[in-house]
Amino acid sequence: FRWEKSYKTTSIWSQSLFLSGNIFAFGLFISPIPTFKRIIRNQSTENFSGLPYIYALLNCLICTWYGTPLVSHDNVPVMTVNSIGAVFQITYIVTFIVYADKEKKMRMLGMLLGVFGLLAIIVAGSLQIADRATRWIFVGFLSCASLISMFASPLFIIVSRLVKSTTFDCF
Repeated sequence: FRWEKSYKTTSIWSQSLFLSGNIFAFGLFISPIPTFKRIIRNQSTENFSGLPYIYALLNCLICTWYGTPLVSHDNVPVMTVNSIGAVFQITYIVTFIVYADKEKKMRMLGMLLGVFGLLAIIVAGSLQIADRATRWIFVGFLSCASLISMFASPLFIIVSRLVKSTTFDCF
């Protein structure tokens, strides 16, 4: 199929854009470091939520699966940057779990198991799709959906805090 094979003939400009995208993605992966320095220093997750890191992990894992040769050709950079991102997210989640109170720990562990369970379903389900082009589109669609949910996750937190609060002070 045409879209995947066109990567082999990309120009230097396309490769430069691809590299800069990976650099920006890496910057996104390291952006929570100050938050986790604070969590470690205070030995508490305080009022932070672990939800964005769960969504980011799900996105990284789905995009890593998308980049594998079983789904798409010549997408090693996508696979590489997202596998690195998954390692960062797992590190953040484990750190969050270590310093969280018991209720948050259990919720985070449950969501973490849910992420790995969902990934297993996605991998097993997509491998059932014999047509490679359809598999590529299916996993690509899931990658886009997980990316949207990753960037929307802070909004979920804001809305849930607003609903729990009777005032608009959290804004």
